[in-house]
This record gives sequence, C-alpha cells and structure tokens, in this order.
Amino acid sequence: MRLGFAAKVTGRPGLKEADGRRWQNNPHLSVSLTYLEAIFDYLRDEHITMYRISSRIAPYITHPQLPQFHHQIEECAEQLARLGERARAQNLRLSMHPDPFVVLNSPHEAVYAAALRDLDYHARFLDALGAGPEAVVVLHGGGVFGDKAAAMARFVDRYLRLPEHARRRIVLENDEKSYSVPDIVAIHQQTGVPLVLDNLHHAVNNPDHLTIAQAADLCLPTWPQGVTPKVHFSSPRREDRVVRRRDKSSGKTLLAEVAPLASQHADWVDVDEFVAFLGETGRWRYDVMLEAKQKDSALLRLRGELAARGIVTE
Repeated sequence: MRLGFAAKVTGRPGLKEADGRRWQNNPHLSVSLTYLEAIFDYLRDEHITMYRISSRIAPYITHPQLPQFHHQIEECAEQLARLGERARAQNLRLSMHPDPFVVLNSPHEAVYAAALRDLDYHARFLDALGAGPEAVVVLHGGGVFGDKAAAMARFVDRYLRLPEHARRRIVLENDEKSYSVPDIVAIHQQTGVPLVLDNLHHAVNNPDHLTIAQAADLCLPTWPQGVTPKVHFSSPRREDRVVRRRDKSSGKTLLAEVAPLASQHADWVDVDEFVAFLGETGRWRYDVMLEAKQKDSALLRLRGELAARGIVTE
C-alpha cells in the first residue's frame, strides 16, 4: 500500500506546486515543472511514492480568452518527458483532481464546454509525462440541478462521448453531498468508469447505510485488472472553527466559534481510525491518497505511527 498526499508540501519550506503569477507576468508550465522537479527531490528523500499534482500546474492553459497559454504542454514536451522518466524511476504513482467547478453534467453549455477543456488538459498532461494507467484524473459526479436522474443520465452520455485519451484517465469519486457510493456505482454500470472510495464523504453521505466494507466491495472491483485501486482517506475535523459573521444591529463583522462541518478534513490522520479502516477493507489491495490539511507532514506522522504498530507502507 502506498500513501500519498495532494499538491502542497508542508514539510520542506520553499517548495511551490505551480507558477502562481498573474497572466500579465507570463507564468508558464516550464516554471511549474522546475517546481515539480524539486518536489520530486523531496518525495525521493522522504521515500514517498504517491503524489497528486496540482491542477494549476499549467497556468491559464484552458482560459478561452488567453490563447497564448494554450500550447504549454507542447512547448514543454521534452521537459515533461524527462520528468515522466524520473517519476517512473522513483516508482511514483501520480494523479490529478480538477477543481469543483469542472462539472461534466452541467446543463449550462458554457460550463460543460469549460469542463471538456479542463479534462482534455489534464489527460494530455499525464500523457505527456508518459504516465501509466494508474495515473488518473479524479472527478466528482457534478450537480443534481433539480433532477438527479436526468443529471446522472447526462453524466453518462457526456462521459461516453469524451475523447478516448480523456475517458481512459477519468475515475469517479463519491462526494459529500450529491452522489453517494450507490449513485456512482450506477454510473459505473453504464460507463465502466473506475470508482474512488472516499471514506469521509461516505460517512456524511450514506443514505443506504452501507458499511465502509460494503462500500469498498462495490468500488474497488471496478478498476481494470493490473491497476491498483486508490481510495481517499481523511479524518473529520473535530475542533471548532472560526467564522466571520455580520452583526445585523451594528453592521460590524464579528468572529464567532462554531462547530466544525461534518465534511471538513482534519489537519492530521487519526491512526486508530485509519487502522480500523484497514481492518474493515483488508480483503482488498489499494493505495491511499491522504486528504489531511497537513499534507505530507500528516503522511509522515501516520507512517511512523503505523510502523510502530507493525504496519509497513510503501
């Protein structure tokens, strides 16, 4: 089992995941790739073999009004090929996860067109790295838009009409609000799209009251033979959160402590919860993308706690 984390590095100061400059300053994928190479150095040093690349790595590449950014992947072909070779040498499993505004099943044509551009970009980026089939683009089901059955049918239709290079990279994840595990299983049955199980999303969106073992039994067999499934794991935030609220009588903005949202990720991973998850899903082999707020620092702490219990991860 590999443990991975997403995008931002917390354990080594100064590492950036993408060129975040505004378009007026001519940011470029070539700059982001030098940052990614430094992250690969860190992953090697810490023996981490799973990483989610930031979706912002190629700045403005899909912006319809900034065509000067549209060909960054082609412009960086050699640099991408070299980084892909390095990833394979380090046995890195890579993935990407588009932002929530990438909604394949939107009834609004402009949103749908933007989603197509975004999914094409993610797939072409991983292809340019020469990444194998384990390098996936994780997508949510999207919105319900007042008619869930129609929204699901629209997702199925549009997924099946995607270009092949995009379709073979996409995997579908259950979310915390709209699409539960049975929902994404129904979409898989019509499309064949592999399914990513998210434990926290399942905990807060589980209308059929499935155990996590039952959810794993539904999701993990959907992956192609020879490709290790991946799951997302996080512990729920339990600390109160501070929010800004406007006082109606005075008009002033005040700070207030309120209970955490059930779907919020904690800073760290609770080792007892993780070991329980392993016990309940132990019949399966899979890799784990940790979604703790402390990113790689949470991964390293969890790995040490697991090792102390005799559980060894890759």
